[in-house]
Amino acid sequence: MPAKPGRAAPTPARVVEASPIVKWVGGKSRLLAQLLPRLPETYGRYYEPFAGGAAMFFRLAPEAAVLNDFNADLVATYRAIAGDTDAVIRRLELHRKHHAEKHYYEVRARWNDRSVSWSPVDRAAAFIYLNKTCYNGLWRVNRSGGFNVPMGRYVDPPICVPDALHAAGAVLARAELRSGDYRAAVADAGPGDFVYFDPPYDPVAPTANFTSYTRDAFGPDDQRALAGLARELVERGCRVMLSNSDTPFIRSLYRGFRVDRVQCARAINCNAAKRGDVDEVVVMGGY
Repeated sequence: MPAKPGRAAPTPARVVEASPIVKWVGGKSRLLAQLLPRLPETYGRYYEPFAGGAAMFFRLAPEAAVLNDFNADLVATYRAIAGDTDAVIRRLELHRKHHAEKHYYEVRARWNDRSVSWSPVDRAAAFIYLNKTCYNGLWRVNRSGGFNVPMGRYVDPPICVPDALHAAGAVLARAELRSGDYRAAVADAGPGDFVYFDPPYDPVAPTANFTSYTRDAFGPDDQRALAGLARELVERGCRVMLSNSDTPFIRSLYRGFRVDRVQCARAINCNAAKRGDVDEVVVMGGY
């Protein structure tokens, strides 16, 4: 219907597609174009046991999902956003207003002070603020669990993007958010459910083994256990997809599965010259 004379036509509501709200090692945003065509055509509940930035989850925006990560602070942040997005935004706006080197290190020191009592919203906002302003967006903890990354040198870091946070919050509110071991996260997965594993990768070189977003490493025995779980899930009737490095070891673990090689651009590296494409595999079973 044309607009009446003297009255502007109504502006359509802007729909923002949900996307990751934190930068995370191994994030899949750059690989989605290659992963999406390889998804099962249909599935029931969606499971992502190694959520991280959860790019796949946000793109699919499933109606029924289980999102899990071993990093309890990350999951607590997702819970706070799902529960009260506006409150998190208000706290982030304060961080944006006061952002400076002094403020960054004050927030980092408070984050690492175990005697400090936080509200869920305040801690979530601090987590996002540190993630958005730390060096290279690299969330790293030391052996005692302390966040130890220096401030990054950004002109205008995206500390608070309300539309993106609201879009993410709407999708997160539909999911069951868990924090714990990946095996427990899929214990109730059943026939027809889809499980996407994005674990810490098998290192392609001795210096490539970065798993310090929690205090626990993920070694060869863990990779073997994960492969065994993937087989068990397929036998249960689940559809399974897994991402990992393209190494002989990983290929040997998934014999009998469909294994496709893909190339992915790596964004997190202290040396910008080493942020090029790397070979990965996408493993599929049960469909």
